[in-house]
Amino acid sequence: MELIYENSFVTDNEIKKYSKKIQEIHNSICNKECPGSDFLGWVNLEYDKDEIERIKTCAAKIRRDSDYLVVIGIGGSYLGARAVIEALSHSFRQKNVLFAGNNMSPDYINDLLEFIGDHDFSINVISKSGTTTEPAIAFSILKQKLYEKYGHDEACKRIYVTTDREKGLLRKEAIDENYETFTVPDNIGGRYSVLTPVGLLPIAVAGINIDNLMLGALQAMQKYEVLPDNEAYTYAIIRNILLKKGKDIELLVNYEPKLHYFTEWWKQLFGESEGKDGKGIFPAGVDNTTDLHSMGQYIQDGQKMIFETVLDVENPYRDYKLPTQNDAELDFLTGKSLNEVNHMAMQGTIKAHYDGDVPNILIKIDRIDEYNIGWLIYFFEKACAVSGLMLDVNPFNQPGVEAYKKEMFKLLKK
Repeated sequence: MELIYENSFVTDNEIKKYSKKIQEIHNSICNKECPGSDFLGWVNLEYDKDEIERIKTCAAKIRRDSDYLVVIGIGGSYLGARAVIEALSHSFRQKNVLFAGNNMSPDYINDLLEFIGDHDFSINVISKSGTTTEPAIAFSILKQKLYEKYGHDEACKRIYVTTDREKGLLRKEAIDENYETFTVPDNIGGRYSVLTPVGLLPIAVAGINIDNLMLGALQAMQKYEVLPDNEAYTYAIIRNILLKKGKDIELLVNYEPKLHYFTEWWKQLFGESEGKDGKGIFPAGVDNTTDLHSMGQYIQDGQKMIFETVLDVENPYRDYKLPTQNDAELDFLTGKSLNEVNHMAMQGTIKAHYDGDVPNILIKIDRIDEYNIGWLIYFFEKACAVSGLMLDVNPFNQPGVEAYKKEMFKLLKK
């Protein structure tokens, strides 16, 4: 992975001014003295071979038993897994992992049940407490469908629970019904949990190599646990410098449709981590070149409060050489590869936006594969933690999430 930025918007000297602050933050993370230090379990990743093998065994069983696994969870309980699965799966073939419990739409759940139809299916419900409203509703509906289809005993064999180690409604039910269980680590919050059983079980069911995913993350951890020349820290510094210059909206930009849900995961990671005490950069995303024909106008000529972080995937797995064009106005495309045209669109957009006072940060990866996605996950997690601490907020809590729940519960007369 390579991080590239324009010196005219953020200079090396400006970055160096943060050296002391970054050293203090680095030490506070290493010594577990920073705000939210009880939730630093993701920092020092471990490859637990026994747990990984159990995940693989369960994933293989689910694939044998079922046409589909329905993953029930919201926020960090599903976004990470979905990001990885979408990034590493065929764009059009039907995936064997479906998602529920991330909304309360009656149309969505009815469409899901209709789609499953007579197919065999299993459930992986992910919730630390078991009482989060959206997953609890979906679990009750889908569990009932399992009972109707398979009977109680067989249905229980098709329910996989990822929850708190010791307490909570879901843990109690898992014990009572003898569900296969995995643990949400006590010291890792939901949005940092994709590289735990929370994300790894559904990812493995999708047929993705979780060993290579973990390898990328582990090597990123080794790269970003030391100073200096730490690109995760540099990215965090650049973001905060641009914020002080009035750039308070960050767009994560991709030129590969498979990265759409990676952007959704990234949005939650940074939004929940930084958006506190009236502070934080607003995280948003665009899928280019598609969104150049919708959002591109505003980015180019609208209010100058935006900067962009561009994910540049250098090599596709398969390219396509364009045929001879029959129109003289399109002849410039003849013989070029589609990857070349896509990259020229990216470079042209960066130049145009740069000239329009929209700073761009470029993050280059070789290709979209397990190793690189694992690396990116850890890179962004580390950068997010440091960036939040630079803002003097706790990047590991989310007190504002409770506000809508309190008002909803009042209306429901809970």
